[in-house]
Amino acid sequence: MKQFTYVKPASEAVAIAAIGKPGAKIIAGGTNLVDLMKKGVMAPDRLIDINALPLKEISVVKSTLHIGALALNSVVSENASVMQLQPLLAMALKAGASPQLRNMATVGGNMMQRTRCPYFYDTTMPCNKRAPGTGCGAIGGYNRMHAIFGTSPKCIAVHPSDMCVALAALDATVVIAGKTGQRRIPFTEFHRLPGETPQLDNKLATDEMILSVEIPENNFAKNSYYLKVRDRQSYAFALVSVAAALDIQNGVIQNARLAMGGVAHKPWRLFDAEKALAGKPATEDSFKAAALIAMQGAKGYGHNSFKLKLAPASIVEALKHAAGLV
Repeated sequence: MKQFTYVKPASEAVAIAAIGKPGAKIIAGGTNLVDLMKKGVMAPDRLIDINALPLKEISVVKSTLHIGALALNSVVSENASVMQLQPLLAMALKAGASPQLRNMATVGGNMMQRTRCPYFYDTTMPCNKRAPGTGCGAIGGYNRMHAIFGTSPKCIAVHPSDMCVALAALDATVVIAGKTGQRRIPFTEFHRLPGETPQLDNKLATDEMILSVEIPENNFAKNSYYLKVRDRQSYAFALVSVAAALDIQNGVIQNARLAMGGVAHKPWRLFDAEKALAGKPATEDSFKAAALIAMQGAKGYGHNSFKLKLAPASIVEALKHAAGLV
């Protein structure tokens, strides 16, 4: 591992000044960054430990749930307000990683984690995300875990988070601070598709840091479900995951939210399928029709082509659970 300097700022202003310097990276729980440093995938010159900043609070203000960037995944998943108001988020967090990792990982770190693509982790292999211009080893290589939506000739990696899938479905907002002040980004716009610049995972500038996530009030608490299809029951990344939330009145869907994980470079929101569900009865037939719409534009790359069948089946299953049909 490359040698680095370590600083622990006591204020937000000092932290922002420090992270704006070349070669600096933020560290909080370190559950992803430290692994990448050990493997030589990332080699920062300086680590900025932000754990001393007051960013762990979970609160409800004017019906909006506020979650600090340093709140631990384990704490958020068991928080009474989260479980009562946004149970979909609690379910997604409990599906991620292991209890030990959840007890170290932070909300902001979860958002910033990088892909688990084996070509990204193996420094002897080509990877445009790790080393732009070297090619994508997964295209034409072993790509069972890879994307079927939003891909480009440069990259077919997937974002690994479960938490982020739920936040995308729940219309969350990311609150960010930088040298010019604060700004807010809709969660669905925070992460990037690969396009021509797969090395850029999100829209956070180099001199910015995440302060919190906000989730507005909704009517989805009663009918929410997070489905994660994986090779093992625990400590495994999703082949396909689905965050499903429904507002059902008298058997009719008034509003729907759907997002998928394990299928794209970012949490994949299914806007067209949501629109198709609105006003429809909460039945399996409605869910199957929405799943077909959701799969428009999907493309397999060989080893991952099974996802073209697994994904719509998972959407239907998640919606059935959310609606209480199973």
